[in-house]
Amino acid sequence: MPIATRLTELLGIRHPILLAPMDLVSGGALAAAVSQAGGFGIIGGGYGDEMWLTRAMDAAGDARVGVGFITWSMARQPRLLDLTLERRPPAIMLSFGDIRPHAEKIRRSGALLICQVQTLHQARDAAANGADILVAQGAEAGGHGISRSTFPFVPAVADALPGVPLAAGGGVADGRGLAAALMLGADGVLVGTRFFASQEAGGFAAAKDHIVAADGDRTIRGILFDIARGNVWPAPYSGRVLRNEFSDRWQGREAELLQNQAEEMPRYAAARANGDFSTAAVIAGEAVDLIGDIPTAAEIVERMVNQATQLLAGASNRYRVADRS
Repeated sequence: MPIATRLTELLGIRHPILLAPMDLVSGGALAAAVSQAGGFGIIGGGYGDEMWLTRAMDAAGDARVGVGFITWSMARQPRLLDLTLERRPPAIMLSFGDIRPHAEKIRRSGALLICQVQTLHQARDAAANGADILVAQGAEAGGHGISRSTFPFVPAVADALPGVPLAAGGGVADGRGLAAALMLGADGVLVGTRFFASQEAGGFAAAKDHIVAADGDRTIRGILFDIARGNVWPAPYSGRVLRNEFSDRWQGREAELLQNQAEEMPRYAAARANGDFSTAAVIAGEAVDLIGDIPTAAEIVERMVNQATQLLAGASNRYRVADRS
C-alpha cells in the first residue's frame, strides 16, 4: 500500500523512498529500477566522469530519474550540470558544497532541487536558496558526511523548516527506518547502503558480499581512504567505510600515510581496479547490520513499504499508556 507524503506528491511517486546517488554504484539501471518500483532513483554523478554519467543516463532509458552531484567537485566541471539539464531530469540533487552558483540554473530548467545537508546552518541556507526538498543526513550513513546523528538531526530540521519537504538519510535500510523517519517528522527517506547490496547496483559483487557479511561495528569514519586515493575532501567531511586490513594498518597514522602517499596511492588504485577489498574501501553505513541478502531493487522497495505500513497501521495496538490514577 502506498504511503502518501509531501515528498511523494512533489516528486509524483508512489513510495517515499529515494535512492542515494552513490558514485559508480547508482547507475542508470539501479536508478531506473527504484523509480519503476515506485520510489525515486537518483543517478550518482560522483566526481564528474562525463562518459560514465552519459552512459548512466542512457541506461536509465525513459524512467523518471534524477541526478546527484558532489557539489564542490561538480563546480570544477559546470558542463556536467548543463549536460544533465539538457536531459530534462525531474530533479537534481546537490550535496557537500555551496548550492548558490547552481540553484537558479536548476530552477530555470524546471527541475526540482534536492539538497543534502548535515547541519542546521546548511539546512537553513539551502532552504533560503530555493531547495525544494531537503535531505537531513546523519553520520550513520555510508560515505561522506559530518557528525550529527540521524535520530536527533531529522526532527531538528523538521522543526526549523516545517514548510520544506524532508527526507532522512543515514541508517535506513528497512521499513522500521522508514516508519521511524516519518514519526520523526520526515516525509520519506534517502537510502544508500541497502540499495548498494542489490542486483542492479554497480560495483564488484565482492563489495556487496562484504556488506552482507558485515555488521555496524565494522564501520569506521575517517579520511584514510581519501588520502590513499589522493582525493582528500574539504573539512569537516570524513567518510564511513567498512574496516579492512588497510584501515587496521593505517588508522591513527594518517600523517605517516600522507608521507608515504606516493607509494601507497598506486597500490590502492590497483586494489580498487581489481576489487581487492582487503585494501580498497567498501563504502557502507552502519545499517549493514540490517542487510542479509542481495535482492532486486524492487524487492527492497516492496519490503520497506510493506513493513513500514504494517508498523504504522499497528502502532496504536503495540503500546499502552499505563493508567496511574
